[in-house]
Amino acid sequence: MNRHSRRVHIRATAVASAVLVLIGAAQGQTSGVEASVSAGVGLVSGDRAERALFGQYNGLRTRGAVGLLGVDYTRRNEEAGTLVRFEGVNLLGDTRELDLRWKKQGDWKLSADYAERVRHDPNSASSGADLTIRRSHLGVGYAKVLSPRLLLDLSLSSENRKGARLFGIGMTCPSGVAPGCRGSTGIETGSALLMLAEPVDANHSQIEARLSYAGTKLRLSGGYHGSFYRNAYGNLSPNVPASLNNPLGDLLPLSAGLQSILNQPVALPPDNQAHQIDIAGNYAFTPTTHLNFKLAYAQALQHQDFAGAGLSGAPTGVTHLGGRVDTTLAQVSLSARPLRQLSLLAKLRFEDREDRTPIAPYNIEDTSTYTNRRLPSTKVRGQLLANVQFTSDYRGTLGAELETIDRGVFTASSAVAGISALRQKTEETTVRAELRRRMNEDFSGSIGVASSRRDGSNWLRDNSGLGVTEVADATDPATGFATAIFMPTLANRQRDKFKLQADWQASEQLALQLSAQSGRDKFNTPSEYGVRRSGMDQLNVDATFAWSDKWIFNGYLSYGNETLRQARPASAILAFANRSKGLGLGVVGKPMAKIELGANLSFIDDTSVYAQTLDPGADGASIALLAATGGLPDIVFRQATWKLFGRYELDKRSELRFDLVHQRSTWTDWSFGYNGVPFRYSDGTTLSQQPRQNVTFVGMRYVYRWQ
Repeated sequence: MNRHSRRVHIRATAVASAVLVLIGAAQGQTSGVEASVSAGVGLVSGDRAERALFGQYNGLRTRGAVGLLGVDYTRRNEEAGTLVRFEGVNLLGDTRELDLRWKKQGDWKLSADYAERVRHDPNSASSGADLTIRRSHLGVGYAKVLSPRLLLDLSLSSENRKGARLFGIGMTCPSGVAPGCRGSTGIETGSALLMLAEPVDANHSQIEARLSYAGTKLRLSGGYHGSFYRNAYGNLSPNVPASLNNPLGDLLPLSAGLQSILNQPVALPPDNQAHQIDIAGNYAFTPTTHLNFKLAYAQALQHQDFAGAGLSGAPTGVTHLGGRVDTTLAQVSLSARPLRQLSLLAKLRFEDREDRTPIAPYNIEDTSTYTNRRLPSTKVRGQLLANVQFTSDYRGTLGAELETIDRGVFTASSAVAGISALRQKTEETTVRAELRRRMNEDFSGSIGVASSRRDGSNWLRDNSGLGVTEVADATDPATGFATAIFMPTLANRQRDKFKLQADWQASEQLALQLSAQSGRDKFNTPSEYGVRRSGMDQLNVDATFAWSDKWIFNGYLSYGNETLRQARPASAILAFANRSKGLGLGVVGKPMAKIELGANLSFIDDTSVYAQTLDPGADGASIALLAATGGLPDIVFRQATWKLFGRYELDKRSELRFDLVHQRSTWTDWSFGYNGVPFRYSDGTTLSQQPRQNVTFVGMRYVYRWQ
């Protein structure tokens, strides 16, 4: 792997020093202080495998015990009009946070924050690879009131990421993109799938500066935003042996040409940067008529040197991609209230993305040469909205929207793989209506419907490096696409949605909230293959019950269902469904003056179903395989979490807090293993996760407060 030297380091000591200096300066002021410190210990049951899901983000995957330390400091000086606030969370753990806010009312504001995050992949690799990414974030900000009408706001943030994440490479021979690569035989394997841990050592920094003006009728804000990404690794260089396991698990020599292909360096995310300048504003013609506008220009660049990243084989004379995309944005909206019962809103948004990346022959096959492809686009979206106050209780909304997308001229020397046709232009029209009833003594709610239709220009057939041909009648069996697969984002689509919301104060003690929505997509293309239909249904019910002044109960129920139906020529017809159900119950009470107790139970059940049938053109092997296996099994995830907490007040300044968490998880995923047998890569590496995980966390903290 290649590693270059541009790096930015974040040091927690610098943040701590800044915090001490600022707090020290603040303490020199005569003021009131409110502060607290908490310290304790937490214990976690199980080993790394048992804690794979529980410890994925909280840093407890690799720890059986952790120290708990937090601080909260606030100092006010009413005479000077200043306030300083410092907060530290989980200072002894892997997910610590420091946050500082110091300001003088109406004059200036200073902020600084530092945070660390960790992400452990729940899957374990038999190779021993540590699939963990650690992030460290530092941010500073400063705002200054320059005059009664001018405000300057500056911010800078930087985040480092280090570790490794799941990655892999694969190849099946023979292939047109790999000349000389032979297929599998009884004595050689011509395919391979390898798990590789991608090394991560990158920095992403952002800077923003903004100047705002507030006049009597006119408000303006102009600014700059910069984004800079640096990756210490330019490529991943595999070291593949001359023999690997074939799909049946037999160790065989690689067919001619396969080893050299697999050992080619793999490019990792390159260095890049982006810059944007913008101006936005609001002008009040009258108290009820306002104009909002925004103009912005952005430029994204990618100029990392190929050789410096350890990559070879670039076209003659080309040292880097020279990637450049310029984006121009203009949007305007006008809101008015011509009548007391009527308010109107009109919006227009224009976005033009111009891809100026140089064209070069990057892809060379046996008899053909292809270049990269530019991806320009021009989007225009207009919206009209009317709100009508029918009565004091009922309000209605009617809206219409039109969006057009022009994807520009296809790069004639490029080629497209994996899809059958392209489309230059699409146009989508949406209409929606909503009726709301405002809250009276016990009820409020809304009901809304929306419907959209998308169409487009004629389909374009890719001619493999010789441009595209417009197909006037894509349904013609002689010239059309009888067995083609079309991109769902380009296909004709009809989308219908329904949404319902309600708040009901059933009694003084009981409050209920209901939210339900449903949507359906129907795709229409010249072929019967690809995505044909999709759908979404969601239902959520929340409840709060005040048993008494000392005991409050809450709960929720949720249900979600997402469906997708698609088909491939001479292959499977898939009816996919993802169904999720959730339940939560909680209680908080104060049985005694010095004791507070609480409990919470949550449960989730998520199931993905892959119902399969076969296209009439499927071959005998596919028919036999489906008959023997019944198709793909379900993927099921279930998790139940119990939480108990308690607080005991020792005196007016101190208290003890207790936390108990027990989590039980079950996960069956055929993509990584089935019936206890893990998926095995070509080199014998397996990636697995314990299907049943039970974890218990116990924490105790002492809290001391002073003023």
